[in-house]
Amino acid sequence: MKRLILPLALLLAACGARESDTLQGYGEAEYIYIASQETGVVREVLVREGEQVEAGAPIFTLDRDRLAFSAESASAQAQAASAGIRTAQAEAALAQRNFTRGSELFERGFYPRARLDADRAARDTANARVAQARREASAAGAATGLARQRLSDTDGAAPVAGVIQQIYHRPGEVVAAGQPIAALLAPSNMKVRFFAPQDMLARLPVGARVNVSCDGCDDEIVATISYVATDPQFTPPVIYSLDQREKLVFLVEARFDGPNAVRPGMPVDIRLAE
Repeated sequence: MKRLILPLALLLAACGARESDTLQGYGEAEYIYIASQETGVVREVLVREGEQVEAGAPIFTLDRDRLAFSAESASAQAQAASAGIRTAQAEAALAQRNFTRGSELFERGFYPRARLDADRAARDTANARVAQARREASAAGAATGLARQRLSDTDGAAPVAGVIQQIYHRPGEVVAAGQPIAALLAPSNMKVRFFAPQDMLARLPVGARVNVSCDGCDDEIVATISYVATDPQFTPPVIYSLDQREKLVFLVEARFDGPNAVRPGMPVDIRLAE
């Protein structure tokens, strides 16, 4: 019910402020949820709520022991596959020498064709083993790379600079893959939302500038319109009146160019730039 109160109030205010070309809206954030691609136990949370962090700053780590065993196992299998290639290559080289020698003796009439055919088959089989060993080594190498990547995914870092808004999990808690551990708000992800009547849309195209003011803001903040809804919304019947002409409003969003004092949910005034 509380989520409906603010939009209703803003719609009413937007219609009531038409004569001064000032609309009312509110701040809204698009959070970046930082999570691990792996399931595991949170080992450390390296930030606090409200802390400013730079891009690449460490946010959390998961316990690495379970995935470390997988990485070690994959590495051992890769080493075994490499040894398998060397063995297969040695066998192939021997088979090739036997076939070459048999061919020379056959040309001179000292070697039976059946024996030569057997040497040829042994050579082809040995070469096939080399090819198979190489495929197995390639698969083992890929598995090793994946195991190492999964190991590195236990460390979470900030993708961009911003402020830590909320921490959802603490050390010792188990998190599933993709489950957010912290929420980050980047300055570029802060915007304002407001509703404009139909006859004002021509003055509010995407890319237009608006001036935003709020309680606690020293000066007006310039924002750029990034979205205008294509579908209108009817103003709720509870705010109809006899002298109200505009019954349709359109959602408009505007983004800031940099850090500002607007916070999520904060009421703001939007004035069309001169």
